[in-house]
Amino acid sequence: MVQVEDFDYLVKQVSQLEVSQLEVSQTEPEKPEPEKPEELGHAMRKYFYFEKDWININHGSFGTYPRPVGRALQAFQAASEKRPDEFIRTTYPALLDRSRALLAAYLNVPLPELVFVANATTGVNTVLRSLVFKPGDSIVYFDFIYNACKNSVEYIEETTPAVGVKVPIKFPASDDVIVDTFRAAIKKEQESGGVVRVAIFDTVISMPGLRLPFERLVGVCKELGVLSLVDGAHGVGHLRLDLGKLDADFFVSNCHKWLYVPRGCAAFHVPLRNQHLIRSTLPTSHGYLPPTQATRTSAVLHTNASNSDFVTMFEFVGTVDNSPALCIPAALRFREVVCGGEDRIMAYAQDIGYRGAQLIAQRLGTEVMERDRESCLWNVRLPLVVAGARAAREGEGVVEEEKAVRVRDWAMDVVNREFNSAVPLMVYGGEWWARVSGQVYLEMSDFEVIAGVLEAMCKRIAEGGYL
Repeated sequence: MVQVEDFDYLVKQVSQLEVSQLEVSQTEPEKPEPEKPEELGHAMRKYFYFEKDWININHGSFGTYPRPVGRALQAFQAASEKRPDEFIRTTYPALLDRSRALLAAYLNVPLPELVFVANATTGVNTVLRSLVFKPGDSIVYFDFIYNACKNSVEYIEETTPAVGVKVPIKFPASDDVIVDTFRAAIKKEQESGGVVRVAIFDTVISMPGLRLPFERLVGVCKELGVLSLVDGAHGVGHLRLDLGKLDADFFVSNCHKWLYVPRGCAAFHVPLRNQHLIRSTLPTSHGYLPPTQATRTSAVLHTNASNSDFVTMFEFVGTVDNSPALCIPAALRFREVVCGGEDRIMAYAQDIGYRGAQLIAQRLGTEVMERDRESCLWNVRLPLVVAGARAAREGEGVVEEEKAVRVRDWAMDVVNREFNSAVPLMVYGGEWWARVSGQVYLEMSDFEVIAGVLEAMCKRIAEGGYL
């Protein structure tokens, strides 16, 4: 693990990398660091940009970042406007390497194996569109795959000979059931003469928010000779990760969800043994090296000559704002100095999320979808049922299946506008579920408020208030 002294405030350090007098927004003056870590809970709200009455119970969807990281972001954006060419061509590559170095140490992987992409979906697409599929090849994935990644698999089916193989899992399910079902699906394809080129699975599922035994699933892939592609959208900053030990074939994780980095920034880990499989970024850009060309004849950036072709390819993928990736050091510094370190952050977020979900379930007279406690996402059943799925119990509302999407969208919009919060809703197994997130700025009183919001919302839905 990287030590605290390695995480200097990035805004203070960039001058050593030839950025002079970076401007920081005058509306966001720099404040001194606390002498000791803050108390977690509402005391942490002052570090974030939330409106006074907003309860951010849905950190999992889009994440957010604290004010010290925001100041770093503003500083980089200002610097890139003061001397655009110099900053983008010369300073940015050096800062990017520094971010890569710190995050590589954090994740325990060699520096040449880690690059940045915009988000986890981009990383998944980069892998799928790089692999060359032949007739008989297949892509194995679970039926709860993130929708954007499912769409990516279906696009590959449309444009290549590969076919998708969906693995059904009905929760609640034990780790053994998940792993055994996954192994059986791959073996079935192999025994029928097919070639499973790659398997996609999550660290923590998006909806319902549940941790998977992804470590064991990687092991199954190694055992059966299948490439493992881990969608760790809810990974870095959410779980303790040792990617060197995990040794997946491809791993991508959003930094903007749980690591307190601005959107959009994701870590993309590709071991040296597999980098030859990734022929291009998305989109193909200046870093692409055709197979007929031994070396690059031109480059946009004044890049580090020691960086590999793989690393260089991902440094500059068109003119976009790459400032979020440069904020990795500031985010790690905040987590260590202000929050008290990774163990403290994760323990608090996982505990408050679980206890908060239990409180909501008790208030609603329902239950929590139980699985591994090592998660900041929890799912609470609502007193609603899809018509025909089962008989409604006393006090439960019934929603016709064809109205489910309309009701869900209406309810989530009302929670935003009327109750100053956001709670993702979903229908799973004929039941309605709400997903809540634990985070360092929340306390049990926030979950008490959300319990009341959901109770009132379910009553309105049962009475047809969405019509």
